[in-house]
Amino acid sequence: MNRTGLSAEQAARHLAEDGPNSLPQAGTRSIWRIMSEVMREPMLVLLLVGGLAYLLLGDLTEALILLAFASFSVVVTIMQESRTEHVLEALRDLSAPRALVIRDGEQIRVAGCEVVRGDIMLLEQGDRIAADAVLLEANDLQADESLLTGESLPVGKRAATEGEETSALRPGGEGQPLVYSGSMATRGNGLAHVVATGVATQIGQIGKSLATLDTEVPRLRLETARIVRLCAVGGALVALMVGVLYGMTRGGWLEALLAGISIGMSMLPEEFPVVLTIFLAVGAWRISKARVLTRRAAAIETLGSTTVLCTDKTGTLTENRMAVAQLWLPAEGATEIDLRQGIPDKYASLIETGIFASAVVAIDPMEVAIHEAGRSSDRPTADAWTFVHSYGLRPDLLAMSNVWQTPEKLIVAAKGAPEAIATLCRLDAKQSEQMMRAADVMAEQGIRVLGVAVADTANPQPAESHRDYHFSLVGLIGLADPLRASVPSAVAECRAAGVRVMMITGDYAKTARSIALQAGLADGEVLTGTEMDGLDDAQLAERLRSVTICARIMPEQKLRIVEALKAAGEIVAMTGDGVNDAPSLKAAHIGIAMGKRGTDVAREASAIVLLDDDFGAIVKAITLGRRIYDNIRKAMAFIFAVHVPIAGFALAPLLLGLPILFGPIHIALLEMVIDPVCAFVFEAEEEEPNIMTRPPRAPDERLFSWGMIAWSVFQGATAFAILAGIYAFALLQGFDERYVRALVFFALVAAILALIFVNRSYGASVIRALGRKNKALLYVLSSLVVISLVILFVPMIATLLKFGSLDWQDFLMAFAGSAAVLLFLQAMKLVVFRQPSRMEVDP
Repeated sequence: MNRTGLSAEQAARHLAEDGPNSLPQAGTRSIWRIMSEVMREPMLVLLLVGGLAYLLLGDLTEALILLAFASFSVVVTIMQESRTEHVLEALRDLSAPRALVIRDGEQIRVAGCEVVRGDIMLLEQGDRIAADAVLLEANDLQADESLLTGESLPVGKRAATEGEETSALRPGGEGQPLVYSGSMATRGNGLAHVVATGVATQIGQIGKSLATLDTEVPRLRLETARIVRLCAVGGALVALMVGVLYGMTRGGWLEALLAGISIGMSMLPEEFPVVLTIFLAVGAWRISKARVLTRRAAAIETLGSTTVLCTDKTGTLTENRMAVAQLWLPAEGATEIDLRQGIPDKYASLIETGIFASAVVAIDPMEVAIHEAGRSSDRPTADAWTFVHSYGLRPDLLAMSNVWQTPEKLIVAAKGAPEAIATLCRLDAKQSEQMMRAADVMAEQGIRVLGVAVADTANPQPAESHRDYHFSLVGLIGLADPLRASVPSAVAECRAAGVRVMMITGDYAKTARSIALQAGLADGEVLTGTEMDGLDDAQLAERLRSVTICARIMPEQKLRIVEALKAAGEIVAMTGDGVNDAPSLKAAHIGIAMGKRGTDVAREASAIVLLDDDFGAIVKAITLGRRIYDNIRKAMAFIFAVHVPIAGFALAPLLLGLPILFGPIHIALLEMVIDPVCAFVFEAEEEEPNIMTRPPRAPDERLFSWGMIAWSVFQGATAFAILAGIYAFALLQGFDERYVRALVFFALVAAILALIFVNRSYGASVIRALGRKNKALLYVLSSLVVISLVILFVPMIATLLKFGSLDWQDFLMAFAGSAAVLLFLQAMKLVVFRQPSRMEVDP
């Protein structure tokens, strides 16, 4: 093959044919398109329509509040949606570094986007590889392909043989003749012929799949749309009924129209979108204190319903770094190593020799780990030693050696594959068997094993090959990617909460099973990528029911696993940190990216980012998600319940031919009570005791079922019946209309308080309903007392509201009615809720 490279003319022609070596901006949405999509959200439409209606009715306060919430929602949503558009941009930046190529026989450095098919690239240690290429030369070349494979260890590369077929090769695995765009050369150097650029590269294929994937629509958004439609229909019917009754019984159809609009607006539950906006926004703030960034707020609630948590191994369960885990000496055997306690003295020489066999400035993760182990021990310094020569890895001998000059002699330190070290040391069969048995024991635990040997010579000149030295075996160094300390407890909590944890990794099955056992994953089957290729979608979904570990999995297979789980009705959360994880992160119901070690691509494709890469933070997010969902249901049950007596007192006087009790101003006052209660009091409610010991809710469970609506209406009907008794009593006593209005209004406020306490907890205990800690409730109660005193004792306000004066006996009657509502409904919970911990009363 011609190694003088392309001519400038050829490069220009290839660039015109194939396009720049970058990923296209397919599917990019403008800010106006995002705004248009946001403005069609049912929740936002309800806020805007409600605000406009109140504005037309002249209720400026309610209008401004609703419009402020709408504006806030628009701005936040547009900002969040705009950030998701950076996914392909991050991929383009990652896939297009600068490159050193040969053009017209000369070495020139060009922008990554200008590399073309047919270019000859020169690769050096530390280079980010600009395109997929076949190696023409490889001198001790190793590449970190973790962005594509998810595995932290670099892999060795070799030059391709004449006529070798490479099109079927994929990233990962030792001894490949291909290098891939986005990976990094960690050692050695090489010469490579570019065979793919832009979207045709492996990283480009991932970008292409991202461009075709749609982000999963949050279930909460779908449920909200359903509730809004139901409430809009209900509000319209009530408004129509009031208007017709008013016109038929009182005359004056214009007044009837205004009455219908007024009552209809009072029945429109603008609290629903307010509740959802505040709950999710405050929930995002709460979880941020646990160092978890929420990029799409609705994902927190969805995370609470997760049934399967798919997790990558490297960088997610593990720390994505190598560390010395075990050391073995022929005479001492193996020992576990805790670097916090230092290296035992008898093993110090093994680490010392391993350091001398490594690069002076370590880049390779295994060499970095050996150097770190050396710093934790009191090993002798080698300041007087001088580096002389290095022997690199070769395909026929997977070992490397460094030659050092001491004042007396040359010292040669070697490390490499155990079988290569056995060859260098010329071990007999018994010695070789002893060492290989120890290496196999480590390998079965998922540990990468290096043999270490040393030789010396009085000859001042290095030998032609390190085979020419007489090495002595020093021992074995076992290196592993350590499990994160928080993982075992987090996995245990997930299992207790009914969340199945599944490991999906590109690593070998033995290594994956070892990490799974350390993490405490439930025993289950292992599914490999090769086995998976033999299954159709239905067979895969069935097989995944019993699988705990998916090993040797390629990026597109991760995506297929997520899709199969979703098709089986699971709510899927997917964690990851590499480019290879981005499609599955985007396709999952909840994508969770690592913040520190994760790539920009993974973070931008995710809904949630763990800022400290703490797997344990996922459990906190699940807990918060379940709490948010519970509290949303409590708030909405309260909203439905509290509007029943309001509607009752809007309709009853019309049906009975009695004076109308409440006008728009009274309803506005009641809304001032209801809004902060449902938005802040219920949001601040603490979680239920069994929140992380109960299974996830069923994937098809409604946010607000018909059974739940029935229970809420029953609550409201109970409150209305007791208040109607007070109303009837006041009428029978012949009390003044102003007195009756004031009495029923404050009795209704007291009943609202009772409904708050009823809906605070799913349990039937009155003590628990009253005694749960909630500072927001205390603030609301204090405000209610102050407002009530102002209404009663400021004559101008009482006159405006057409209220008569009340005495302490009247307040006693109002609170007696409230107590009756509370006690009766708490008692009814024993009948209605067969499972008090779950607010589900569907037949």
